[in-house]
Amino acid sequence: MAAEQSDATVRHEDGRVELRDPEALASSPLYSEDLAPVAVANRTWNTWDYAALWISMAHCIPTYTMASGLVDKGMAWWQALLTIALGNIIVLAPILLNSHPGTKYGIPFPVFARAAYGTIGANLPALMRAVIACGWFGINAWIGGAALQTFATKLVPGWHDLLGTMTLAGQKDFAITQWLSFAIFWGLNILIIYRGMELVRRLERFAAPFVLIMTAILVVWAISAAGGLGKIFSSGAHMQEGASFFSLFIPALTATIGFWSTLSLNMPDFTRYGRSQREQAIGQIVALPSTMTVFAAMGIIITSATYIIYGKTVSDPIKLGGMFDNDLVVAIVMFTVVVATLAVNIAANVVSPANDFANAFPRVIDFKRGGLITGVVGVLMMPWELLADAETYIDYWLLGYSGSLGSVAGVLIVDYWVVRKTELDLKSLYIRQGAYEYSGGWHMPAVIATLAGCAVSLAGFFWPPLRFLRDWAWFVGFGVSAGVYYAMARRPPSR
Repeated sequence: MAAEQSDATVRHEDGRVELRDPEALASSPLYSEDLAPVAVANRTWNTWDYAALWISMAHCIPTYTMASGLVDKGMAWWQALLTIALGNIIVLAPILLNSHPGTKYGIPFPVFARAAYGTIGANLPALMRAVIACGWFGINAWIGGAALQTFATKLVPGWHDLLGTMTLAGQKDFAITQWLSFAIFWGLNILIIYRGMELVRRLERFAAPFVLIMTAILVVWAISAAGGLGKIFSSGAHMQEGASFFSLFIPALTATIGFWSTLSLNMPDFTRYGRSQREQAIGQIVALPSTMTVFAAMGIIITSATYIIYGKTVSDPIKLGGMFDNDLVVAIVMFTVVVATLAVNIAANVVSPANDFANAFPRVIDFKRGGLITGVVGVLMMPWELLADAETYIDYWLLGYSGSLGSVAGVLIVDYWVVRKTELDLKSLYIRQGAYEYSGGWHMPAVIATLAGCAVSLAGFFWPPLRFLRDWAWFVGFGVSAGVYYAMARRPPSR
């Protein structure tokens, strides 16, 4: 493959760029092995790797819970499915736009953010993203622990009450064995983190088809036990009372976009390993909207069927799995939940914050330590409260952070695609006093635009007359930050 040479970089014929001598930057405080640009020879992820990544991440309990949560809030099954499909088509746009620099330059998200925010200012969006990922890590770790707890309770008589209970925050009683199950699953996540990215790729490849097959079997059981799809869909009438569809649609759409607004920022953490722009784009386009829609449909079918089978709606697949009499079936269902939760937790909620924490303190924190910090902070964010009910999960958690991440996406996309026309100085991303030093390492137009987007999008959470801003949080944050940044930084400033 022909390549163009410069003093610091090599530009290959397919557009990918790499450093000629990355070791020359080893002494820079902004450089570390985990944040270094991936050499072109080591960019080996193909179309299936990216498709498998999204398939395994979409096949998770939070997807199932979100779909059933929309039904619980008053939507018909087809309305919930339409909302989820549309939301994932919309969020695919920023995902693909922010994936491009990862494949072109081999850089992770926090390094990419240095171009827009400055070499030090990049810690602002990186740590914003990291904190939210920590929350998601805790949520998935709690779910995985619940699956282990359900299995152990079924397998060992008296397991649930073996060590007694503990009252948390004066409101809820949790079995101490549930905390033990939570700790075991949490430790399993940390173990995989310490084994590195190659094990992550192998886990995604295994989880993608396995979880889909197991869920499909559960759908077949639900349809059969409920007496057919006709009965399942007609039974949805009891769940459509309450608010009108349109009063639910906008916040639900925003929450659906917020679900993957995290990955819409940090996809460079994965596309930096891509063999080509075409392969990473096709893998994502094919897998994300289709998989989310199909898996959400499975969740809706199963949840709706439980109303016929058990006389009540069972929206939690872990509780549903525990209701089977056959211990082998319970074991298979819980193992599927564990595999699905591990796959999404490592890929979606560890890789990015580990890199983000490493970016903030590259000489002290590496990828493994960053992953450990993610796990600890995830526990401190009390995931059991975030999952307390559909209102907390959708209206406060998903909507709450979507505006903030939309604000970051607006700045990154305008900076890379509009202002810089996809051209970055790769070497300067890793040095002080370079092209991205700006004012003491901070690019204030990006900071101001981000804070403006956050302030406007979050205003509706604190002042009822502006509630509509909360319902449109991601769109508002993105639009405000993109407009402010474009007005303040139409051309890359000189040092």
